[in-house]
Amino acid sequence: MASVVIIKTGDAFPEVVDQHGDFEQLFIEQVQDTLPDHLTLDVWDARLTSQPPEDIVAAIITGSHSMVSEQLPWSEALKPWLQQALADDLPLLGVCYGHQLMAAAFGGVSDYHPAGRESGTRSVRLTQAGRQDPLLGQLPECFVAHLTHAQAVMQLPPDTSILAHNCHDAHQALRYGPRQWSVQFHPEFSPPVMRAYIERQRAALRDQGEDPDQLLQDVAETPDATRLLTRFIAML
Repeated sequence: MASVVIIKTGDAFPEVVDQHGDFEQLFIEQVQDTLPDHLTLDVWDARLTSQPPEDIVAAIITGSHSMVSEQLPWSEALKPWLQQALADDLPLLGVCYGHQLMAAAFGGVSDYHPAGRESGTRSVRLTQAGRQDPLLGQLPECFVAHLTHAQAVMQLPPDTSILAHNCHDAHQALRYGPRQWSVQFHPEFSPPVMRAYIERQRAALRDQGEDPDQLLQDVAETPDATRLLTRFIAML
């Protein structure tokens, strides 16, 4: 049976896994009710095997605590697969690490952001291209999303459209082909998951001049960002 595969590239913090589920489960919970009857959800842990499931009709690439710039063997092995997926016009949606990995695979550069880490519920704004995009164009021009990342897409691949940005990151959402997108923010996160990440990052956030307590207070629901996932599934 044809499947939407969730490409797992990392594990969430143990307390997040215990209370809310691992990265792949967060995606499954958001999309399983809108998945068409003729499709199933499958998980491919790319760290454990280079062999993808058969009969894939779309892929979602998860976040990770690894760094794209580390060029880990399993991560580098995903690049040619992603390049072929783009050439075959396979629908793709990369999130956080997946966003940075897709950009690197297609000829861009992902590395540490010079302004440091971005964490919390932050505002994101669509560009003109984003407002006209078949996926992101369904969102408000300005919306809030959950973010936690130290690296970012620092240099765009050729022929890539910027769909969304904010004051921290000029490349919050990108489009590489007719049905290939990636976003820096986490549409799969809930407020409790976002709070757990801020708690874990208290010292690092303080060291760069952030107020973790204020970030915790600012955590909010992100229904518009979450709608991105169900919209992606509906377009299959």
